[in-house]
Amino acid sequence: MSFTPPPPPVFTGENYHIWIVKLKTYLQAYDLWSVIENEAEPPPLRANPTIFKIRQHTEERAKKHKAMTCLQNGVSDVIFTRIMACDSPKQAWEKLKEEFMGTDKTRQQQVINLRKDFENLRMKESETIKQCPDRIVAIFNSIRLLGVDFTESRVVEKFITTLPEKFESKISSLEDSRDLSAISLSELINSLYALEQRRANR
Repeated sequence: MSFTPPPPPVFTGENYHIWIVKLKTYLQAYDLWSVIENEAEPPPLRANPTIFKIRQHTEERAKKHKAMTCLQNGVSDVIFTRIMACDSPKQAWEKLKEEFMGTDKTRQQQVINLRKDFENLRMKESETIKQCPDRIVAIFNSIRLLGVDFTESRVVEKFITTLPEKFESKISSLEDSRDLSAISLSELINSLYALEQRRANR
């Protein structure tokens, strides 16, 4: 079956971390991500190539221009002026990454700040069991998008430590029946939400 993705998502200067994930998937769907990762040109044709080899070589060389087209069409006119002088899709990608995610040094500082926010998170008295994880997951995703390997088990562990005392008995019973290092965040939330609902109904 043929697959025709919609036009690439357009980046206007906001939510770069979301756009970059969407565009990477878009480029992968068209088998163009390799030219973002590697600027190397395909090797030259050997003597007396077949028609198939010529066509294949032409397609490989065209990938660079196709990827650049996706990048240029995936940004607003204001953003386009910042990459219009770039000679390759990799160069354009790196330029946008540096401008909207910062240099390695600034990204490291961002990670440090986000880790502090993550460690200091606590569930508010006014929050429900469904609301608190949203803040945890938002920080978790921001850290991962900066290139730091952050496991879901770490998020589960953090979520458990943010809970007030009223959930202590439920956590204890879960620990007796389940391996909490292997439970997913959604499973944990649903179990605790069910308890919260039962208490509310009483």
